[in-house]
Amino acid sequence: MTMKNLPKLNSILIAISVIIIVLGFALMAGSPSGATEYNPDIFSVRRITIGPMIALAGFVVMIIAIMFKPKNRQ
Repeated sequence: MTMKNLPKLNSILIAISVIIIVLGFALMAGSPSGATEYNPDIFSVRRITIGPMIALAGFVVMIIAIMFKPKNRQ
């Protein structure tokens, strides 16, 4: 099965999973600590727990979207 033959539902699920992954990485983003200043925000719950969990959920949804085979309606 090539991308040309991918069902519409699978394409929608893949797009949703990409959005979830980008959201997870956006939650992990922020200003870093440098050599001259310390930023305690790098250890926030949002950056070390919530963001990676959302990104991981996006990757799981991506696997499901790729493997999902819709039932044939006749």
